[in-house]
Amino acid sequence: MSGDRRGWRVCLLGGAVFAVCMTGTTLPTPLYPLYQEKFDFSELTVTVVYAVYAFAVIGVLLLAGNASDAVGRRPVLLWGLGCAAASGVCFLCATGLGWLYAGRLLSGLSAGLFTGAATAYVMESAPPGAGTRATLVATAVNMGGLGCGPLLAGLLAQYAAWPLYLPFAVHLALVACSVAVLLRLPETVGRRRPLGTVRPQRPGVPSQVRPVFGAAAAASFVGFALFGVFTSVSPAFLAQSLDVTDRAVGGTVVALAFFTSTGGQLAVGRVGVRRSLPLGCAGLLAGLALLAGALHWELLTLVVLSAVVGGFGQGLAFRGALSAVGGASPADRRAAVISSLFVVAYAGISVPVIGVGLLSRPMGLEGAGFVFIACMGALVVSAAGYLLRHPVATDA
Repeated sequence: MSGDRRGWRVCLLGGAVFAVCMTGTTLPTPLYPLYQEKFDFSELTVTVVYAVYAFAVIGVLLLAGNASDAVGRRPVLLWGLGCAAASGVCFLCATGLGWLYAGRLLSGLSAGLFTGAATAYVMESAPPGAGTRATLVATAVNMGGLGCGPLLAGLLAQYAAWPLYLPFAVHLALVACSVAVLLRLPETVGRRRPLGTVRPQRPGVPSQVRPVFGAAAAASFVGFALFGVFTSVSPAFLAQSLDVTDRAVGGTVVALAFFTSTGGQLAVGRVGVRRSLPLGCAGLLAGLALLAGALHWELLTLVVLSAVVGGFGQGLAFRGALSAVGGASPADRRAAVISSLFVVAYAGISVPVIGVGLLSRPMGLEGAGFVFIACMGALVVSAAGYLLRHPVATDA
């Protein structure tokens, strides 16, 4: 019993460190309009600054996603916290646009290093036989941390002094505490190898996985694209179209999408993988429809509902996609296949968001939003139609 308590203690402390790192990746979300005023740049620039993060995550996943298997979890997590701290320093020192690009790049590096290593650490440190609960802990702290970023920054920016500095100073203090905690936690990789043995991972999709991978990847792409739009341009839409300039409100709306995604992922255990993917696609489609209504009628209530419904659908679809793709993959190719799914998902955060930025100048933010909704809606309807005709073969 004491061993179980110690295992859960390590698991939860590792999860707390994971949450702190992911909080930093979404911290700038409600602050983008303030940076626009300070440095005088367009919506396109906002989306590019945001997308730099996703490109950095993809690069790390491909080049060093398996580094913690060789050198150990703790060293990689310490590197990730170092990148998170350096990102915060860039935002604190920002005197021009270049600092924002550097901050987002470093933030992406931290997330890329943490995504695999921290998930593995949380699962490995849990007591024997608690794999399912440990997976739920990893899911909750990941998405919960992403949700805490805009919530924390929005509250501090609205109700405290120095809105462009205090959120990052608070996060740096949390990172310092996380380093102190991590240094006291045990390593979970028993046999370590030199860093030179790490080789880039080659994403791949074996033939037996392709029937489910296409639809799963499409649903993941749409879900992450919806998150990308919420975390990059929704503060500007709230301010310009709804006259909502309260940073706390903007941060809370974005946070709701991430928090309800956690709820959607938890629900997969009840509804099963076979049903979670098409149900997740339905939730995403409903979220897109509510977002279209919010753009047309300019109603804050519909924006909130879009975040809640779309976030829940994203959670259902993404965890269902991971389970279905992982279950269909041969053991010796599973990591490569899951890496491929993450690459597609993070492409969803970046490519459509940049498209919205490009279209916002000639069409306006609302017009660009409608084009985005139409394209993502067509994609998710195609994925849902395929899944209804060819349901995934397992509920495992």
